[in-house]
Amino acid sequence: MKIIAGNSNRPLAEAIAAELKMPLCDASVQRFSDKEVFVEIYENVRGEDIFAVQSTSYPTNDNLMELLIMLDALRRGSARRITAVMPYFGYARQDRKSGPRTPISAKLVANLLVEAGANRILTLDLHAGQIQGFFDIPVDNLYAAPLFTRDIKHKHADKSTLMVVSPDVGGVVRARQLAKRLDVDLAIIDKRRERAGISEVMNVIGRVKGRHCLLVDDIIDSGGSLCNAAQALMDAGATGIDAYVTHGVLSGSAAQRVEDSIIGELVLTDSIKMTDAVRSVHKIRQISLNNLIGRAIRAVADESSVSSLFD
Repeated sequence: MKIIAGNSNRPLAEAIAAELKMPLCDASVQRFSDKEVFVEIYENVRGEDIFAVQSTSYPTNDNLMELLIMLDALRRGSARRITAVMPYFGYARQDRKSGPRTPISAKLVANLLVEAGANRILTLDLHAGQIQGFFDIPVDNLYAAPLFTRDIKHKHADKSTLMVVSPDVGGVVRARQLAKRLDVDLAIIDKRRERAGISEVMNVIGRVKGRHCLLVDDIIDSGGSLCNAAQALMDAGATGIDAYVTHGVLSGSAAQRVEDSIIGELVLTDSIKMTDAVRSVHKIRQISLNNLIGRAIRAVADESSVSSLFD
């Protein structure tokens, strides 16, 4: 097998390759002067099992186009099987019609990936699990929960005061899974969203007084929902608040918003490459996916169980 990387998260791709003790495929993903993407692969891929690593994070459209062109180049190079490894799946929040005459962009992206040449998708913590059904090819959706569980157990030897909190009703299943792994209680934030990017915390469901709360979510974008939830928990009597989020989109002034909030620590995976603004925030810590994704790639290549990685 071989691993090829786009430009969206080169450090993660290199870490995955190091985990698998193999070099990245010799290839060039560059831009012409008018910003057209051009991909050139310098080694033979005929008959190979290829894994193309690319998060479709900001700039989303550029990184998605890079991935599509990589897939096309690999298909035309007669690769035997092509797996698109997408630690962060952009457009996942557009998984249904939110109103009249609106798109289902996640389905469009699924169609594009298949048409470009992907035979399989490997991704992490999809915003909506039903996106797997948008594909007619196999999709392996990994979970960051095992990584978060190990990190929390290492940091909190005494779990008696811990409580996992979902920042909204939609994330209850994800939060419940982590609470079950840790064997701690669960609380929920009842939130009303007036319009995109603006949220209002209405109520805390669960007794959080005297508890150290762990907010759990899949994506942090503007940071408003998470910071508002943290404030609501503190107002309800929580003694401390940390947050564990898989994908750190952190657009605009989100990093500064986290820095100014009452959140003690925000732990992210490296599914999205940190910007300088995010890296400068001392409250934000990143844990690497290289081992998890490396083991998943090895399992796919060896045609062994991927679900065993969820334990």
